[in-house]
Amino acid sequence: MNQAVKDTLLAKVYDVAIESPLEKAQKLSELTNNKVYLKREDLQPVKSFKLRGAYNKIASLTDKEKQKGVICSSAGNHAQGVALSAEKLGIDALVIMPTTTPEIKIEAVKSYGAKVELYGNSYSETYDHLQKLTAKTGRVPIHPFNDPTVIAGQGTVGREILEQLPDVDYVFVPVGGGGLIAGIAQFVRAIKPNIKIIGVEPEDSNAMGKSLATNKPIELEHVGIFADGVAVKQVGELTYKLTKKYVDSVITVTTDQICSAIKQTFEQTRTIVEPAGALGLAGLQKYASWHNLTNKNLVAICSGANMSFERLQFIAERTLVGSGKEALFCVTMPEKPGALRLFCDKVINGYSITEFSYRLNKRHEAHIFLGISIGDLKHKKSFIDNMRKNSYKYLDMSDDELAKDHIRHMIGGPSIEVNNEVLYEIIFPEKPGALAKLLNNLKNSANISLFHYRGVGADVGKVLVGFETTNIKQLELILTASEVYFSRVNSQSAGIFL
Repeated sequence: MNQAVKDTLLAKVYDVAIESPLEKAQKLSELTNNKVYLKREDLQPVKSFKLRGAYNKIASLTDKEKQKGVICSSAGNHAQGVALSAEKLGIDALVIMPTTTPEIKIEAVKSYGAKVELYGNSYSETYDHLQKLTAKTGRVPIHPFNDPTVIAGQGTVGREILEQLPDVDYVFVPVGGGGLIAGIAQFVRAIKPNIKIIGVEPEDSNAMGKSLATNKPIELEHVGIFADGVAVKQVGELTYKLTKKYVDSVITVTTDQICSAIKQTFEQTRTIVEPAGALGLAGLQKYASWHNLTNKNLVAICSGANMSFERLQFIAERTLVGSGKEALFCVTMPEKPGALRLFCDKVINGYSITEFSYRLNKRHEAHIFLGISIGDLKHKKSFIDNMRKNSYKYLDMSDDELAKDHIRHMIGGPSIEVNNEVLYEIIFPEKPGALAKLLNNLKNSANISLFHYRGVGADVGKVLVGFETTNIKQLELILTASEVYFSRVNSQSAGIFL
């Protein structure tokens, strides 16, 4: 028996954690022509698997280390896992959280008796502060993933899966820093090496996938904000090595696919998992389709269910596209009386409209933003063929993130007055004064010609901003000094609608 297997078998997790159920998802099984099972880590006391690793690490400390107290930096599930573990063991805990952390998460950590200190706008700033406080206070740091004892604790998920479903064929695991997949993979592959372990990351937070592709841990310049539970810029040295050694592949999924998986999990369990918690199922469906899997035992880990209520509206909007039930188009038609009615009679007839936006812009042609309810890709192709047959020009925007985040909520069209306009998508920390800081830095250097923000209940928010400027270099220097992430917009839909 190797040491990793022994450490997992002896992991001290069940004083606080439960052996989470493995539930068969009948509807999803029929949909994929496989036997699909959901590992319900969202049912843990803190609604996340993170409790396993945190408790195993803290429980293994020496009496002298326990007397010093523990410290961690986290805005989410790891913070709650550390706080509850410390309360259970009677140990003083200090949790450092970014200033952008929603109040509901702060109160959840405090409810377990931990002290909370807010510092920095991002996890990297918070982590730097943690290192200084660790040196100053002598507290024992509890890392969320890059620690062998934490990894062994997370590995108990894999042990339970083998006990609950001995003939499992594939396990699909959400990946952030890599602690969960490293723990599961090193245990499962040692016991049953033929089982496939597949990691799943968001397309815009794929630090592990890119690290594996370059044969070394790399740091992402930016990570996506939607699946915040796995929004990690850099994976651990140890988790990278274990993933490279034991994991078969790491795939990515889109925001829409994650939203669709959240809905499907709800329909199966009547529980709403967080975006990171739906990664496993989103990856399972994508992988099974790609590789034409049939009659296999597939397990998706529902890793957590800590999500603010305000995010549900955004998720509901994106679910239809993610499940292939909605298609979005920009359609060009003549700007003349009766054109909309003619389009409805010739093209839309027989289809349900989910969205329809239009505003007069040019006198010779009109652009509409159109959402159509479709049953599957065949229905979408039929709708497109109908537009072509009737000589309508169109742009398929079903995969256009700018259109889905911003343009579908805007109407007005390009301005005839604007000059030298450049568009940026800017990510702000969701806290009072963040916008004012940017505007004060800009002063008179650039005129704002367009602005769209819509809250989604996350720690940070996306804003689409248009600037009139002839000095892009100076503008980007100012944006950098404002401590926001920004990217220049280059989208065909922006040229049509904005």
